[in-house]
Amino acid sequence: MNELYSIGDVARRTGLSVSAIRFYADEGVVTPTRLTEGGFRQYDVHAIARLELVRTLRDLGAGLDDIRRVLGAETTLHELAVTHLRLVEAQLQQFRARSAVLRTIVRQHTTTEQVSLMHKLVSMSDDERDRLVGEFWDFVTDGLDVHPGYIEQLHSRRPHLPEEPSADQLEAWIELADIVRDEEFRTELRDFLHRTFGTERGRLMASPEMMARIERHRLLVLEAQAAQQAGVSADSTQARDIAERVAAHSATLVTAMTGDQGHDIEKSRRAIVDFDRNGGSARTLARSTGLNLLTKYLSLVATINDTPKPDPERAAAVRAWMASALRRDLPGG
Repeated sequence: MNELYSIGDVARRTGLSVSAIRFYADEGVVTPTRLTEGGFRQYDVHAIARLELVRTLRDLGAGLDDIRRVLGAETTLHELAVTHLRLVEAQLQQFRARSAVLRTIVRQHTTTEQVSLMHKLVSMSDDERDRLVGEFWDFVTDGLDVHPGYIEQLHSRRPHLPEEPSADQLEAWIELADIVRDEEFRTELRDFLHRTFGTERGRLMASPEMMARIERHRLLVLEAQAAQQAGVSADSTQARDIAERVAAHSATLVTAMTGDQGHDIEKSRRAIVDFDRNGGSARTLARSTGLNLLTKYLSLVATINDTPKPDPERAAAVRAWMASALRRDLPGG
């Protein structure tokens, strides 16, 4: 015989309140199995199981009509889950956007007008974001007399916000969108690029041949960085071999950039060692405001795209590692 349970027992078994169970009965969602002569509601195990499902679906945000359709077999649980998953994911995106705006407000002295703008920024479509950044690079590179390939490379450095961005990515986008719209930032970066590449040497640096050489040098430095981070001793043969190859390529790179045929590998070795002794790259590069602006932009793009950020401290550590590898072979090292 199927055992029947009082509404109080059902409440304890399901975690629902007595009033909630009565509500679902009155709404025709889960009716009692039996009403006693005294009007008391009783439920069997099947009704209890349905009430437990109702509670779960309600906790997941399902409405009464959706629940009725599931219990009445008008729709499957899978179909309901698919529908509500879409709703939950959309709500999560909205919550992440709100979180980013609120965290920015907490961190900064934000005005009422800025709050509206920030909310608009995080709600932008992919096309709107791309258009905003494209207009920034159009302004910054306008009139820049270099090879078109270098202009294209600058324009390609764009943020790509994922479909489900983290709060950090959204915050980075808010900050990036703010600086690319800032007239002072845009103008200073444009002036820096025009100063840097407005000379014959600057145009040479932006040529495809020179960019290929610079890319080769970057890959060599990345090899050195990987070895240094893997714990390869600076006193090892491997470290010395990597540092020597970096120095050799530096010599050819400097010669190509300056035309100085006297800049040989010995000078490149000495430059690496002396550069480290003079305080490393972080403080040297800090003196260039324009370069700092470009680094800030690239750092924010890296956060948004979830790629490695420019790291002056890491670069200085790798340079120090190479300096140690070369120092003992130099006169006076």
